[in-house]
Amino acid sequence: MEKLKIAGGYSLKGTIKVSGAKNSAVALIPATILAETPVTIEGLPNISDVGILKTLLEEIGGTVTFEDGEMVVDPTQMVSMPLPNGKVKKLRASYYLMGAMLGRFKKAVIGLPGGCHLGPRPIDQHIKGFEALGAKVTNEQGAIYLRADELHGARIYLDVVSVGATINIMLAAVKAKGKTVIENAAKEPEIIDVATLLTNMGAKIKGAGTDVIRIEGVESLNGCRHTIIPDRIEAGTFMLLGAAAGDGVLIDNVIPHHLESLTAKLREMGVPIEVGDEQIFIGKGEHLKAVDIKTLVYPGFPTDLQQPFTSLLTKAEGTSVVTDTIYSARFKHIDELRRMNANIKVEGRSAIINGPTTLQGAKVKASDLRAGAALVIAGLMAEGITEVTGLEHIDRGYSNLVEKLEGLGATIWREKMTEEEMEQQKSL
Repeated sequence: MEKLKIAGGYSLKGTIKVSGAKNSAVALIPATILAETPVTIEGLPNISDVGILKTLLEEIGGTVTFEDGEMVVDPTQMVSMPLPNGKVKKLRASYYLMGAMLGRFKKAVIGLPGGCHLGPRPIDQHIKGFEALGAKVTNEQGAIYLRADELHGARIYLDVVSVGATINIMLAAVKAKGKTVIENAAKEPEIIDVATLLTNMGAKIKGAGTDVIRIEGVESLNGCRHTIIPDRIEAGTFMLLGAAAGDGVLIDNVIPHHLESLTAKLREMGVPIEVGDEQIFIGKGEHLKAVDIKTLVYPGFPTDLQQPFTSLLTKAEGTSVVTDTIYSARFKHIDELRRMNANIKVEGRSAIINGPTTLQGAKVKASDLRAGAALVIAGLMAEGITEVTGLEHIDRGYSNLVEKLEGLGATIWREKMTEEEMEQQKSL
């Protein structure tokens, strides 16, 4: 196990490049199961979730190569092998294997998904969709069993706007007989990305990116070449660290439209921002003002950027309120920021931040992926050295983070943990 050490107080300057979207990658890779010939995906991020999915595809008989961000999947020899536990437990997006395997084999056995612990994130809307398409779904000994003689199109209304359910139903429906309509669908850019891949494979999908998606089932899907979209959450994280500790940071490989809610809030704080076609420049922010944030489904403010934004708000003058309407348990980073001298309290679904405060380096632990990003930003702002453990969470979503930040002039490095430190981690 390793820990991350950050010497704070250095000004960051230069260009940082955004990797391919994690939240697209974890759906695009399972989608390759539906093809009958090889699929190539370009621009994938070098993160642990991608590596786990590669292994899972190999476990069911796929031939997979992954080099320099390009993955080639040959799905021709895949079989409906049960995946009851093991690596499935390591990432929440393993649930996309349900929709893809159901779509191709009409059956699947998938262990209940893992990933970050962010409170209740049920998959009832996924199951509702699969059942509407004609599948029988049972929970047996901690695994989901899906079986269908035949999948047929259906009209499905999602009770909750869910990215995961929208994509999963799409994966199962593209080869179902007849027409499927998903109402109250999520509109995130990652859904459009997955729909683009499926369309290139021969699927008939209309309305991706709107709240009504229409799918006409097809007999077969073929391989294709697809380039993933840039990661808007990684781009947003870089915008926030540029605002927190930067002296002119240019973020490259961005789709600015995907970040409009964050850009608006940073400008409201007083951060100078210049937006280009595929780049965003974050100037040095002086005298930052407190702002209030409420997370909402896309195109609202992303829940995935709530935690990193909280770190920046410790630098703002006045009282800021951050309310998370998506995940009730997404405030585990607050106690860690308080260890670093932040003046924050949690009331219900809101965090109340009083600033400005000077953060102090401390030993902190990342409880989930975006909490890890929040602690890295806090470490870059803090006086002294910050030590972050729980790196397995950060590695799930940020590709080559140390190297990218070193490129901006950050003093940041990884160190192996001692046996004593590892034992302490287990007891926490």
